[in-house]
Amino acid sequence: MNKVDDTFYDRADKHINLSNNQLKTETPGKVSASMMYSVARFNAWVSASGWNNGEEMRSGREETIDYFVTEFRKMLEENIDDYIQNFDDYMKPKK
Repeated sequence: MNKVDDTFYDRADKHINLSNNQLKTETPGKVSASMMYSVARFNAWVSASGWNNGEEMRSGREETIDYFVTEFRKMLEENIDDYIQNFDDYMKPKK
């Protein structure tokens, strides 16, 4: 992943904390689906904000989708690998 700004992880942690709080009343699958939808919706808005009109946006559609899918894949791979390497620490914390 590219170098991130100083508050990148703080912002991400706030989203994770919101999702963790939702786990008190919802299943992990439902919380995950809602989080993914919200990220997709927000990124569509971010993308739309960079265009002057719908036709311009349409012309950049595939490139935009490829960018977000590629970046998500990199982040998911990084985090899956982290959980693989630290599975016992993360999933079976010592008491």
